[in-house]
Amino acid sequence: MVTTPHSTRRTFLKHATAASVGAVAAMMPATARAAAPFARAQGPGVYRYNLGAFELTALYDGIWYSPIGNGFVRNAGAHAVNGALARAFLKPNVLPISITALLVNTGAKLVLIDTGSAGQITDTAGLMSANLAAAEIKPDDIDVVVISHFHPDHINGIKTKDGDKVFTKAEILVPEPEWAFWMNEANLSRATGTVHKYFLNAGRIFKDIAGEVRRYTPGAELLPGIVSIPAYGHTPGHTAFALHSDRQSMLVMSDTVRNPYLFARNPDWQPTFDMDGPMAVKARRRMLDRAAADRMLVSAYHFPFPACGHMLRAGSGYELVPVMWSPLP
Repeated sequence: MVTTPHSTRRTFLKHATAASVGAVAAMMPATARAAAPFARAQGPGVYRYNLGAFELTALYDGIWYSPIGNGFVRNAGAHAVNGALARAFLKPNVLPISITALLVNTGAKLVLIDTGSAGQITDTAGLMSANLAAAEIKPDDIDVVVISHFHPDHINGIKTKDGDKVFTKAEILVPEPEWAFWMNEANLSRATGTVHKYFLNAGRIFKDIAGEVRRYTPGAELLPGIVSIPAYGHTPGHTAFALHSDRQSMLVMSDTVRNPYLFARNPDWQPTFDMDGPMAVKARRRMLDRAAADRMLVSAYHFPFPACGHMLRAGSGYELVPVMWSPLP
């Protein structure tokens, strides 16, 4: 018989498995029959790390498994998209959208960047408030809520399902172009489908608190060490952020790169959730270029938890190098 590498490997695995099973069986008492129940929940989704003098806390809200069809990417077919999912060991025709908000403790202020879904989008998301509690932070401790754009998974956490304000003592900052677009009644009347629902949702969140909301111009420094960056295309006023502390910097990319395995590896793809595809591509490439060239730490709202790492150039695209998990900030 000719022994091939595959047959040798199969033989080794067979013998090793048999030997290990036999050894374990020999050590077990003859009466042992107990079966431990499977745990059905993970631990709290809280991860702390430092940027200079800032303490950052990633707060996991959950994951949304969004079905996608043939037209999901305007300039790439289903075969190419499912191939990219397969290379990332993900299922076809489903986009897993992880949701992670970022809390920034500047030493002077507690600043929350985006607010999670509040359990109003899918049953598998809505954990941020519980993880905020696990981080030993009360909603009333938050000084400032900064919003990147008005999609529901970013603004719904401002209110409960019953319409009560969650962060009762926080100043709320929103991009001026987002407010101008989503709070415009004429735009609402022309909108259809999912976008129409987004208009209604933005009105539900903001109309009765309009007088308490401060609008900022993207590009402005919002607080010491937190600078807003125009990253239009995903929505008309979509905004990212740069954090600076003690000569260290970080890009908070918001939804500029929605999924690293699809849109960092293929930054020219134009998914349907980018309202202006070509403009979103320019913003995406500009930000990924900067992150890779400057070797900056990045955070992105929909990257796998804890949603931070570095970006490396890889061919015509980019690769995410996740942060090494550390037990201490």
